[in-house]
Amino acid sequence: MTATAPVAERPAKEPKQPKRQQRFNEGTGRLAALLLSPTLLVLGLVVLFPIISALRESLFTSGTTLDENGFIVKGSTFVGLDNYLDIFKGDTGHRFWNAFYNTTFFTVVCVVLETVLGVAMALIMHKAFKGRGIVRASILVPWAIPTVVSALLWKWIFQADGIANQLIGTQVLWSTEGWQSKLSVIIADTWKTAPFIGLLVLAGLQTIPAEVYEAAKVDGASVWKTFTRITLPLVKPALLVAVLFRILDTLRIFDLPFVLVGPHKDSVETLSMLAYDQAFNTRYGPAAAYATVLFVYVAVVAYAFVKILGADVIGEARARKPGGGGGNGKRWRKKNAAQGAPNTAVGAVTVSGGGGQ
Repeated sequence: MTATAPVAERPAKEPKQPKRQQRFNEGTGRLAALLLSPTLLVLGLVVLFPIISALRESLFTSGTTLDENGFIVKGSTFVGLDNYLDIFKGDTGHRFWNAFYNTTFFTVVCVVLETVLGVAMALIMHKAFKGRGIVRASILVPWAIPTVVSALLWKWIFQADGIANQLIGTQVLWSTEGWQSKLSVIIADTWKTAPFIGLLVLAGLQTIPAEVYEAAKVDGASVWKTFTRITLPLVKPALLVAVLFRILDTLRIFDLPFVLVGPHKDSVETLSMLAYDQAFNTRYGPAAAYATVLFVYVAVVAYAFVKILGADVIGEARARKPGGGGGNGKRWRKKNAAQGAPNTAVGAVTVSGGGGQ
């Protein structure tokens, strides 16, 4: 017999570890931070640093003063909140509240008029007609003109022997104190910035599928009901963002009334003009205080606008809405597919639009 060599036993295979599934967004946070860091650095230099500097400057007063011993002291002196408290005292307080009223008045009136005219222009430009491209291009002209140039043009129109007085057949001094100076600023600002809202609303209108209107027409919806039940709700995100931008811009209005009517006019003086006047007279502490108050006012209005009206400024609503992407959207689609709910824009409008009611 021949002896056979023992066969070495093979080592038992280790159980195969399940392969770890890599998440799609894993590691993108650091990459996003790296790519955004230059932008954030620039924003910090041009936005955050000036805000901090203005806050610091508002706590000081500069110029020549006398100390307790009667000696002349030059430079900046820390005064704490005195610059803010002085805003509301005496003649300064009266001037501040007048500027605050003018700023709020121009914001409310101008934005309302611009919204109405902008939506009307968008609806007209959205229709198919001959020469629509020329009309859309011409709408950009007022918005493209610099504000100072626009103010000079309207100043020429509103002068004593200008076109405005010739059209109305009477002599109105548009650049003097009174309602006419306010009216001139409102007309000029509405003419210039209504196209801005019109173009943004037009962009929103072009995203609405034609099938939605066809479904409403089949249901027998009237023109007004189609506008209020379909057009306005679907164009609301673009409209609210446009209105928000215009509110923030009008709250900071300066160049148009300053050039068109002039400084030191109680009828059109705004908070920005008041801050400029203080800085022009080298009262940098009070000027910074006015600018800080205006900044807080703008921030409060913007926050209230976003919270109350739900303006989707950063696309949060689109990310959270059904079918907007991500796990929530997938779960919503599965749930509605199981229940047999309509998952199209036409189906949604047909169910909720309800024509002929």
